[in-house]
Amino acid sequence: MVFRELFNMMMRCLGLSKRPTRPDFPVVDGVSSGADLHIMNSLRIRLSDGRFLAYKERGVPKIKSTFRIVVIHGFGSSKDMNFMASQELLDELGICLLLFDRAGYGESDPNPKRSLKSEASDIEELADKLQLGSKFYVLGVSLGCYPTWGCLKRIPDRLAGAALVVPYINYKWPSLPSDLTNDDYRKALSKWAVFVASHSPGLLHWWLTQKLFPSSTVLDRNTQFFSNKDLEVLKHSPGYQLLSRNELRNRVVFDSLRRDFIVAFGKWEFDPMDIRDPCPQKESMVHIWQGREDKVVPYQLQRYVSKKLPWIRYHEVPDGGHLLVYDGVVCEAILRSLVFGEDPPLYRPQAED
Repeated sequence: MVFRELFNMMMRCLGLSKRPTRPDFPVVDGVSSGADLHIMNSLRIRLSDGRFLAYKERGVPKIKSTFRIVVIHGFGSSKDMNFMASQELLDELGICLLLFDRAGYGESDPNPKRSLKSEASDIEELADKLQLGSKFYVLGVSLGCYPTWGCLKRIPDRLAGAALVVPYINYKWPSLPSDLTNDDYRKALSKWAVFVASHSPGLLHWWLTQKLFPSSTVLDRNTQFFSNKDLEVLKHSPGYQLLSRNELRNRVVFDSLRRDFIVAFGKWEFDPMDIRDPCPQKESMVHIWQGREDKVVPYQLQRYVSKKLPWIRYHEVPDGGHLLVYDGVVCEAILRSLVFGEDPPLYRPQAED
């Protein structure tokens, strides 16, 4: 029951979008590596290893835009994720949002060799194939922030700026202080879940798809995991559903989710606290956005990260939970801070009571 509760929490907190599905169309041969493909309802590009990534654009047409931002979705999500920025705002700011299905999600091919390196490489290659220019912005949401950390580590020279919105914390990062993590139940849950996903995938697949026991509904409007503002979002967000047992029976879907979880919460080859300022000669170009009332990722850990990395500009939404991207006012502030360097006083962290 514990893993199912954790899995459901991850789906509700990290995705909150249309459900990912297995790509059910064949790889098209004989197409140049940089070509856009109109298959189903999505555009796709072909990567150097033969996989396809599906994507879509929002806002100002890419060729006319001033700022080009690659949006990186979270666990169980897709390029159809909600990011509450209106067309009018994107037109005003001159922004083209490039949303894509990460490997194994939506209409993108799975990557059996998924890693921190491959996630960053996919983003860089996507940017090159779509001719985003020598520099572009990245915006990661929740679990989608681990590819963002990968970009900051591996391709910092390609980034014009980066925003990490309610970024998930990997409790295996060696620099995290024990006084902030030892009593955090999320640390034990993630450790146990990674062990099961890594060593007993067959058992895990059976448990998530079996019919002998009723599905857990422990997370429905559970104040242990959601703030009051998050609960309001869930109440008024139509069309979102968790993955069904039938979908999880598809081993491609299951294995993609399992690998994504393991990479995110497993042992990394670097500690984000050791990353150097990607642009030391200029004003901070990297931002963390956190909700003070977030019950999925504690704000105390985000404050610690931002203190360890003083070149990151930290923003804290006083009444915000984990679902900041459902707040249009906050989304506008995120974009303005990313491309213009604005630092709204409302979102500066307040001293502890």
